[in-house]
Formats: sequence, C-alpha cells, structure tokens
Amino acid sequence: QPLMATISGSPGTGKTTLVNNVRDTLADRSHFIEGKFVKSARPDTVLAYALDSFFGKFIDDNAGHNVNVYMSMKWRVQDAIGSANSSVLLQIIPNLQKWLAEGNVTVEDLESTPKGIGSSHRLKCLFCKLIGAIACKDYPLILYLDDLQWADSTTLDIIQMVMSDPDTHHFIFLGSYRDDEVGPSHPLSAKLKAIQEQDIRIVTIKVGPIEKDFVTTMLSEALCLPPSLCRPLSTIVHSKTGGIILFILRFLASLNDEGLLWYSMTSRRWRWDLTKIRQKEIHGDVVSHMTQHMTLLSKKMQIVLKVAACLGPHFNKKTIERATKDVDIGFFESCVENGFLHILSSDKFIWSHDQIHQAAYNLIPRDKREPFHLLLGSRIFMKTSSSEMEDMIFVVVDNMNRGAKLIEDQIQKYEVAQLNLQAGKKALATSAFDSASKYLMVGLRLLGPNSWVEKYSLTINLYDAASMALLLNGDFNELSKITKEPLMNAQSFEDKLYIYNTVVRALAATTKFKEGISTCVFVLSQLGVTIPTDITADVYQDEATQVTQLLAGKSEEELLSLPILIGRKKMAAMQFMNHALIMTFIAKPAMNPIIVFRMIKMSLEHGICNISSFAFGCYGAWLVSQPSFDVDRAHSMGRLATKMMKNLGASEMIPRVYTTVYSIINIWKEPWQACLSKNMEAYESAAKTGDLEYAIGNLYQYCTTAIYGCGENLEGLSQKIHSYAKWALPFNQLHVWKTVIIMNQLTLDLMGIEQNAFLPYVSGVTEETCYTSARENSEISICRLICHKRKYVAFLTGNLDTAADMHDLCMEYNKLMGPTARNINLLVTMFIDGLIGFFFARKAKEDKEKWFKIGQDAMHSMRNWASSCSEWNFTNKLHLLEAEYYFLKEDDKRAMACYYASIKSARDHRFVHEEGLAEEKLATYLLHKSKHYEAMSAFANAKKCYERWGAHSLVRRLQKSIDVIDRCLSL
Repeated sequence: QPLMATISGSPGTGKTTLVNNVRDTLADRSHFIEGKFVKSARPDTVLAYALDSFFGKFIDDNAGHNVNVYMSMKWRVQDAIGSANSSVLLQIIPNLQKWLAEGNVTVEDLESTPKGIGSSHRLKCLFCKLIGAIACKDYPLILYLDDLQWADSTTLDIIQMVMSDPDTHHFIFLGSYRDDEVGPSHPLSAKLKAIQEQDIRIVTIKVGPIEKDFVTTMLSEALCLPPSLCRPLSTIVHSKTGGIILFILRFLASLNDEGLLWYSMTSRRWRWDLTKIRQKEIHGDVVSHMTQHMTLLSKKMQIVLKVAACLGPHFNKKTIERATKDVDIGFFESCVENGFLHILSSDKFIWSHDQIHQAAYNLIPRDKREPFHLLLGSRIFMKTSSSEMEDMIFVVVDNMNRGAKLIEDQIQKYEVAQLNLQAGKKALATSAFDSASKYLMVGLRLLGPNSWVEKYSLTINLYDAASMALLLNGDFNELSKITKEPLMNAQSFEDKLYIYNTVVRALAATTKFKEGISTCVFVLSQLGVTIPTDITADVYQDEATQVTQLLAGKSEEELLSLPILIGRKKMAAMQFMNHALIMTFIAKPAMNPIIVFRMIKMSLEHGICNISSFAFGCYGAWLVSQPSFDVDRAHSMGRLATKMMKNLGASEMIPRVYTTVYSIINIWKEPWQACLSKNMEAYESAAKTGDLEYAIGNLYQYCTTAIYGCGENLEGLSQKIHSYAKWALPFNQLHVWKTVIIMNQLTLDLMGIEQNAFLPYVSGVTEETCYTSARENSEISICRLICHKRKYVAFLTGNLDTAADMHDLCMEYNKLMGPTARNINLLVTMFIDGLIGFFFARKAKEDKEKWFKIGQDAMHSMRNWASSCSEWNFTNKLHLLEAEYYFLKEDDKRAMACYYASIKSARDHRFVHEEGLAEEKLATYLLHKSKHYEAMSAFANAKKCYERWGAHSLVRRLQKSIDVIDRCLSL
C-alpha cells in the first residue's frame, strides 16, 4: 500500500536537505519526482512541471536504463492513461507525449489530439493513474512536494486520491511544509485530517533548529579545528541565528565577506574576531539578514535582483534582458557564486532557496511594489512580439495584475483585461483551473460600466471563460454571483447558452436537481424543444408512440448510417437533454423517459452525435421496463448503442452506454456473472475521462450485481467497496456515492458485523439519517434502495414481519418512481417478494389473498423470464418459488422435486447464495414434515453455502437451528 510522510519545520531548518539525502540514498533503486510550491507562482502547475521534468530526464537518460524496465513502464503508462482520453495530460506534460511517441509504443494521433477544456475531475484521475503507473515493485516511486503550505486544492485532492486509490502500490509520498504557517484552519491541515480519516497512516517528521553542540561540531569539521577552540564562536553563532541551519550558513558567509572570519596564512588556520562578531547587529531572521547583505551589492546588481525576484522561482536570461538594461555580463555568475541562484540550463536559473528569493524581493520597498510590477509587466509586454506572447503571457499578466489597481485609463484597463482573457484561456487549456479563475476574475474587474456596449465581445468571452473556470474549480458561490449579469445583458439567447450550460452543471453538482431540471426545460423551450412537465398517462403514451412510429421499419444499418447532427442549437438541445437525464431520474422519474424519447426523436429527425449512442441505450433500457417489456428490441437497441458509440469514436460515452447496456438490458439475456467485468471496464473508463458520476455509478452497479445477483464472497467484496469508497469520497458526487456505501452496509449486515458503513468516511451519518434526508429531499431512488436492502436482510435473517413492512414501503416508492428501468437488485427483489408472499399466504390469518397474489405474480414473472429471456439467471428462482407454491398447496411430491431442481440449478449456474437459500427452504419444509434428520442435513448444506458466501450472520442463525434439532433428536 502507498506510504505517506510529512516533514515540517520553520524556514531554513533543512527539510529539503533531509529529503535530498533520502533521494541520493535511493537513487539507483527508485524513481524520484520532486516539485516545489512558491508563494508568488501558480501552484496548480507545480505537479505537471515536476512530472514533465521527470519524463524529460527519463528521455535524456534513456541509454542508462535497463531496456525491460524502460519499456515496462511505457506499457504501464500507456495502459493506465490510454490515448484517446489523455489529451489534457499530454498538453500539460509535453515530455510525456514525447516519451510515449518514442520506440515501438503506439500512441494514437498524439500530434492531432484535440485541444480544449478538460474536466477538473478528469485531470485529477489522469494524474492519479499516471503516478500509479510509474510506480512498480522493482522501482518504487517517491513523489516529493516542497512547501505544501502554498499548495492548491487540486494538487491536495490528487495527493488524497493517489493515497486512497486501491490500484496504487509501491508509492511513497513525501511532503514538507512550514509549520508556523499551517494552523488548524489551513487547507493543508484539513486535507491531512481527511486523509487520516480514510485509514491512511501519515508518518510525521518534525525538523527544528540544531542544538549548540551540533553547531560546534559543524564548525570544527568545516574549519578543521578542535571543538574546544570553536565553542566560543559556535555559542555566538547559535545565539544569533537561533540554530536555523540556513541562517547559520549565510551568517558565516557574511562574516567571511566582512573580514570577521578569515583564513590566516601566517598561522595556517582559520581565525575570527570574537568581540566584533558578538557586537555585530543582526536581523531576527534569515530573510532580513540576506536583504541587508544584498544592499551592500552594487546598485545595478540590486536592480536586476529585484527584477528577477518578480519573475518567479525560475527564469531565463532573455526575460531578464527584456525587463532591464542593467544586466552586467558577470551578473549570473556572481549570483551563482554568492549562492543566490542555481543553474538549471545554459540560460535558465532557479533561486537556491525560497528564503533567498524572498530576501531579493524585499529589496523593493513595500509601497513601491505595485508600480514596480506594473512597470515590469508593461516593459516586457512592449518588447515581446505577438508571436512570442503565447510563451510570455503569464509573466506579463502576473506582473501587470499586481499593479492593475493603479491603472486609471479605461482603454488601458480593457487592454489588460484582454491579456487576462488570453492568460485565462491558456490556463484553462492546460487544466490550471485555479490560476484560470484568478486571471479571468481580474479581467472581469477591469471591465468598465459600459463594457457591454463598448467591448461586447471581450465582455461575453470573459464571462463565458470565467464561469467555466469557476465551475471546474468548484467555486459554486462565486459562479452564482457572476452568471446573472451575462444572462441579463447578452445580445442573443445563443450567447447565453454557454452560461446556462455552466449553471446547469453547477446545479447538478450541488444536488439542486429540481432547479437544474427547471433550467434545462426553460433553455430547451428557447431552443424549440418543449418538454412537458405534467406527465399524464396520455402524454406518456403519445410520446412513446411517436418514437415507436419513427423507428418502425428502420434496420440497424439504417440507424447507424444516419447523418451527423449539425447546427449549434440542435447540438445544444442534445447537451441540455443529456444534463436533464440523470437529474430527472433522481428527482422527477416520470420525466425521465420523456427526455429519452425526445433525444431519440431529434437523432432520427436531425442526425446523430456522440450523445445519441447514450440515448439509444437509454431507450433500450426503457424497452425492458414496465409496461413495454420488449427484451428482444431492447437487446437490439443495446447492440446499436454500442456500435454507434464505436463508429462515432465516442469513447467518453463508454461509462454511460455500458451502464444502460450491461446493467439494465443485457441482464435479461446474458449470465449475470458476465456483466461484472463490463461494470469495472466502465468504471475504469469513467475514471480516465473524469465522468465521476458514472464512475461511481458503475461501481454501484458492480456491487449490486455482485451481491444480489452473483453471490460474490462478501468479505472480499466489502474490502473492495471500502477501497473504492475511499477513492470516490473527495469528488463530492454524494448521491451516487451514498448508493455504494449502502451496498457496503448490506455486506456488513450479512456478515453480521455491527458497524455503521458511513462512519469511516463521514461523521454523524447513518443509514437511517441518510434515509430521512433522502425522503425530505425527494431522492426517491435512495429511499427505495434502502428499503430494498432492508427487506433483503430482514428476509434472509428470518425477520419476516420487518420484510413484509419493507415490501409495502417499497411498493409505495415503486409507484413514485414510475415505469423506470430495472437493474439486478430489483429483479432479485421481486423473487424475494414472491418468497415473502408464499410464506405469509401459509402463515397469515389476514390478507392471505394479497400475499398469495404477490407470490403468484412473482412466480409467473420468473416463469416468463426463464422461458423467454434467460434460463441461466431465472430458472433456480422459478423452481424455488414453485416449491414454495406447492408447499402452500401441500403437494409434497412436486414441492420436493422443485426444491431439488432449484438447488441443482443454483449450483450449476454458480449462485451460491441462492443455493444456500434453496437448501434452507428445503430444510424448513422437511421440518414441517417432521423429517428431522433430513432437515438437519439440508440446514448443514445451507450453512456451507452461506459460509462460502461469507454471510456469517446467516451461518450463526442456521447453526442455532441445527443445535435445536440436534438436542431434540438426542432426547
């Protein structure tokens, strides 16, 4: 499992040096990636820059690598991030693209990868997969990020994801930060706490000032003198520097520069003036001390240091020369010699320590900093050609923005706003969403009161880009503030579409489903698509009939040959219907099939797009719902949806299409065990594309199929669910995340573990509070899911009265949900309903007819499904219901035959949980017939099946029954 350690301490205490020693020790046996956050620089580029440097070095060192290790990592990376889904990652890590394109590894269309705005979630997932792929058993990966106190939320989220990803192994994360800048309310503290709450242990290392004796030892070794001679000097040095190692080194260097510590050629040893050193005034921290030391340099050198300090943590000669004419030939060599800078390449330099960088910046008086930045940014802008501006835009805008409030002329404000738009769009294209938000919000603030008239194009483009950046950055409060103005002032409705798109996506992300649906309905009406909101039986039938008539007589080949949808309004309509699809399923189920019908209608009448493949899959799902239930047509639609998706190259639709095809349609035809791998394939695809709602949704489908349908081992399954739930929690897809946790609660209940499944992730939430909240917020699907789960557990654990109550409650929620598609848990629920029905038809004094009809309806359904759909999935269920029916009718011969047929079918088709259930029901029947030995044998067989399933609560219950029978027989 991944390991994590944090190193904290004051600035200059040697945190980075400690890590460098670790790196040097493990250099030959591991991969090492390092990055550093800087207060004044863009934090959301640090991880990408660190990975880009790693792959750049990997390319340069190719000859020194073991070929097998080199190619093995290539294939792992290629497999993890894919090609079609990795364009965003390849844009921001160009050396990764270059490395993958080398040799024999095929990378599809790297050069022609479409560029655009990536999803924040998608980017996080890709980073997570990439880091996991680099690490391996032979070469573990160490990722070190310095100065985490300045890290952005995206990078912190990625760290949490990597640490909780069940697929990440052989990985160590090291992070260092200044503890005097990280309090309890700091984002880093909150993130570290969240990681620890996910059962991830963090090793904490505290680095403090060195003690006086260590200073003595250091001086003794450095000056080649006995410790006794060095102790008076070390005492003063330690007193003045507080034991901060960087301060000690710079202080000693300044003593040497000032002639207070010198090498005597006469005595051939180091000497010092202890009196003057003791009297020397020194500032209280290393930054102030270094700033004071820099003021002794020449004026020209100070000016260049000021300019360099404004350019960020690293810079090149060309930028310095554009910014000032005061660059002497020996400036860079002198800075390197003085320990201010390190050389990165022939023309690129980096500050040797962020404290030294800060000291140089402090040369600029505080009240002169804003005009200095504005002047610097303006000078670089004027000396940069338009063709070069793409590379210089961040340097120019970062400096201009620091002094933007000094600009008074509105024309100049518009010019700077235009530059911020350019910088914001570039940051968006490279998925630096936090930086993009800042640039674009500055641009909005620079607009004048009449900008909608004077600069309409600039204004609408700024609002569009800013709304997308805020959405992807998760800043929904700020987004709601800025969207009102463009919706009021845009010149046409088409110009409002981009804003409405971000508004709807934000409403869905914040679970404001009803408001999101209303917005979608309004937008669609403006696009010429009127969606009825009062869904009566006549409306429903009319909509369904229209689509049926449009599809009549059309072959699969004809549908696959439909023209491509063109026109901005039509494409927008499909997008907004796609947004509405999931929201209506959750909050307004009756509208859901209407949205599907309209998407099919638009595809047939105006052409197909990527979303059409999902629409046809949803239509297939509707076909297997009540009352239509046309399995063969549904199967054809599922096959059409998959082919259409592949023909259109719409790989981003895999999670959505597979959800409908393999979790709703194909379960009627194919063995349920075959669906599990497709659920996981869809999850992996969704994780790569950032479609997190469907990533977690496919995890839920996997869980429900594995538990209800296939009887997978509960212990292993519970561990899997726990791992994936930890991975999914940071994404705030709470609606679908809750469904996964409810499935984990089901495994715990069946295993007999009295534990709140929500507790490891969120405090104060239980299944009951989840149910209450869902009921208050009209989340009908969650309410029904919990009731089905409770009914299943109550029935299997022998609490039939509770099971009956849950059955009645489930029926109420079924009415509210309407004729929605059914997944495996609903099919198994009908089977359980039948068993409950026949039980109470035998036992109840009242409502016998009601319960008998429930059992009979379930039996008829299973008979129809076994004969016309899938013998594999339904035969054992049919035989058990028939056995219970004959038990009720006291037809002993047929009852016994059906019990044994159910047991055999369940065993042959690998439904171990239902084999155990059939054995248990047989045992109950035999007890009724006073055949105690045979009953005890059947109970023992059932117990073995439940043990294989991992349902220990059922095992314990059966053991009690066996013990009772055994005692009776021994009397």
